[in-house]
Amino acid sequence: MKEITFHKMQGAGNDFVVIDNRKYGFALDEIIETTPKLCDRKFGIGGDGILVLQPAQKAEVDFTMIYRNADGSDAGMCGNGARCLVMFAFKNGFNASQTFNVHDNVYEAEVHADNSVSIHFPVHVQPERRTLNGYDLIKADAATEHLVTFIPQEKLEDEKELVSVGSELRYHPEVNPPGSNVNFVCAEDGENIRLQTYERGVEDLTLACGTGALASAIATHFHNQQQEKHATYTVKVKGGTLKASFDFNPDTTTYHQLILTGPAHFVFEGIYSL
Repeated sequence: MKEITFHKMQGAGNDFVVIDNRKYGFALDEIIETTPKLCDRKFGIGGDGILVLQPAQKAEVDFTMIYRNADGSDAGMCGNGARCLVMFAFKNGFNASQTFNVHDNVYEAEVHADNSVSIHFPVHVQPERRTLNGYDLIKADAATEHLVTFIPQEKLEDEKELVSVGSELRYHPEVNPPGSNVNFVCAEDGENIRLQTYERGVEDLTLACGTGALASAIATHFHNQQQEKHATYTVKVKGGTLKASFDFNPDTTTYHQLILTGPAHFVFEGIYSL
């Protein structure tokens, strides 16, 4: 029976199983097959997804990041997961400044003295307004698919309703395939927002979503028709606080130079028998 060493990590409550695949050489199909077992909260380790540190697949990066949702599906990019994997790499000999790729996109990252991590996203986002099933939404794909809707504070606490609406929109035929994450935002004052995210692949609310924080900050700026060419939002999620910043080009209504900053913590390590 083969045994693997794993680490459990969390970023603002978004939790992950982390594996250093430089030691094992698992093929992608093996990772996909094993992920639901590892992420099962009753019969496995438990997690919102799996992070795999892979030998660099591009000449210009330090390593390659593989992320799969808890069900084994491809999430695209995961901001909270990326911060955790960067911290894992830092604790295993990589520099505080790193580059890594997820699919074809190359990201830059820095580990800070307070153990927070910043991820620079090499994407341009052009939001668009959508109406699905009577809900007014903003589509803002920050390295993965996101829909954003604005609701009052009291509705942000009605998690049963958020799950119902999130599932309804996530599977809407106009966004499937591949489906979309759904973000429920309550705008506070200025550049402070509260967020709950229904995550595709987890099929439930999670304590935090990094790319959802970026998408929600962009959607708030867009929704309010703000013209500042640089903005930073404090995004409060159930698992903690994230910072989302970006530059804005008013001529093209495009957002770029996206940076996500937040915590990344080790929880425990162990041995899993395959």
